[in-house]
Amino acid sequence: MYSTRNLPNTRIDVADALRGIAVAGIILYHSVEHFNIFTQETIIHALPSDQTVADILAWLLSGKMYGIFAMLFGLSFFIMKERNSESHRACSDGRVATFEGKANDNQQQKGKNFSGRFAWRMCLLFMFGVINIAFYDGDILMFYACYGLLLIPISYLPSKAVWCIIGLLAIQPVELFCLLTGFEIDHTRFYEISGIINNAHEHGTFWENALTNLQYGFEVNLRFNVFSGRLTQLLCLFILGMQLGRQRMFYNEGKNLHIWHKILMVSVTIVIALSFVDFGEVEMWLKPIYNLIILLMIVSALVSAWYAFEGVRRMLHHLCIFGRMSLTNYLLQSIIGCSIFCGYGLACYYKLGITYAVMVGVGMVITQYLFARLWFSSHQRGPLEGLWRKLTWI
Repeated sequence: MYSTRNLPNTRIDVADALRGIAVAGIILYHSVEHFNIFTQETIIHALPSDQTVADILAWLLSGKMYGIFAMLFGLSFFIMKERNSESHRACSDGRVATFEGKANDNQQQKGKNFSGRFAWRMCLLFMFGVINIAFYDGDILMFYACYGLLLIPISYLPSKAVWCIIGLLAIQPVELFCLLTGFEIDHTRFYEISGIINNAHEHGTFWENALTNLQYGFEVNLRFNVFSGRLTQLLCLFILGMQLGRQRMFYNEGKNLHIWHKILMVSVTIVIALSFVDFGEVEMWLKPIYNLIILLMIVSALVSAWYAFEGVRRMLHHLCIFGRMSLTNYLLQSIIGCSIFCGYGLACYYKLGITYAVMVGVGMVITQYLFARLWFSSHQRGPLEGLWRKLTWI
């Protein structure tokens, strides 16, 4: 079983910055996709740059931002588990454990079983996902809640076993099995329900959208994760985030920066090499791995730059604010974005080309950032983050 190093777990600012980048990137790419509305109608305000913008943002953001978000979820799980362990040890020693200067978290201070409490926390996250999916059919919170439950038993395994699981999931076992055996997954149902949802987005009322999303949203997301190779990759990133927390890799201590530099150099080399390769028949297996390597390149570059340059830290501090309100910002982008692009709202799904849609996404990021700054001027946590915490320890 993993044993703690007994080192202090202070807030990891670079993780907040990464979380802010991930949420901002999710908003931008959702705007590229018109919040999952793929219309056959003629776009009124299109530009010659649309396809180029779409290709660049797909390479940089698609699958990577959700992946970073998943990895940081695993990191948050580890930090919560460690804090619970610290609380338990403090109480066992006869000391009063306090976190963030408060002494009112009685359940936490008494060292209550973390697994049950975290499972309840995932139930709450699933409920947030149900609310979110009523607006946006591409919700990830319900899946993250399910993946989060799997972290509980895995967290009790020794590090060698955990790294083996990460390695197995990283090689895309489902896609590799299909490639080696010739087995083909039938995606007919995925296309069918995607069409039903898309039609509701374009022509339905708000309530028709909400009911359609609630009826088909979870299923279409599950089938999309299978279709895109994310089913095992997201779980891989959840566990990887937890393991990086165990190794304290997001702290500037020991040889951590040297390791991040190596990851950056290796990932850049592989990304450049694979950029000139025609994946051909192995695309369904190799493309998710390629995306994973791009993700590692982005994370390692940002962590390395964060600790190397004061200017980078000052610049990314704004994204720390955005990242500290990641749950609230994620739900807000669903409500705002769908009201802009869906037929029941401003119906911009056929009015704006990709370039203009990205500008809308930038406007959403700026607006939500300003809201976050205003909120944190008088509150310690975001609105949904605070509610989630209170309900967790109810």
